[in-house]
Amino acid sequence: MSVVEVNHPLVQHKISILRSIETGTKVFRELAEEIAMLLCYEALRDAKLDEREIETPMGKTQGNFLDEDKYTFVPILRAGLGMSNGITKVVPNAKIGVIGLYRNEETLEPVRYYYKVPKDIKDREVILVDPMLATGGSACDAIKMMKEDGVKKIKFLCLIAAPEGIERLQKEYPDVDIYCGHIDDHLNEIGYIVPGLGDAGDRIFGIK
Repeated sequence: MSVVEVNHPLVQHKISILRSIETGTKVFRELAEEIAMLLCYEALRDAKLDEREIETPMGKTQGNFLDEDKYTFVPILRAGLGMSNGITKVVPNAKIGVIGLYRNEETLEPVRYYYKVPKDIKDREVILVDPMLATGGSACDAIKMMKEDGVKKIKFLCLIAAPEGIERLQKEYPDVDIYCGHIDDHLNEIGYIVPGLGDAGDRIFGIK
């Protein structure tokens, strides 16, 4: 398993604005999409390309093409939807699945309420998307569902990750690579990432 902290200056700049309590809903949504696009770019660095002949205005040549149909993006509801537009800009023909999970505020464990993915999901590479990797509960639960459906290659994309979440994911699913914008310091007593950016879902949807 690899953990890739995408420390590109543009990513770090955008995350810093994202963190600020002064950043409003509109800008927060836009930044979440932009960062997701940059993370997806990095996560597809190892993508295999198909070579096909193309014709340019100056003649024929060989072009390299991504098989977009082999990928499925799966945002974890609800906050993962805030990154969806960004990743689909990178691979617009990828299929989209959805997993609905919420966190029990007492146990901090994920509760499953919705699951919809392509029928041929086992033949696809899945990129799970959630803004925050905190305790790792939601991510591990989502990965478990994917593996039960026969998916062999899974990557996890998040804006911010906590060491505790990374450790749990590494322990339970060592074959899943993590791509994040920043690895933060720790979780507080109620399972929120510090310094973090607050509740990503609430800020994306303007609830608070």
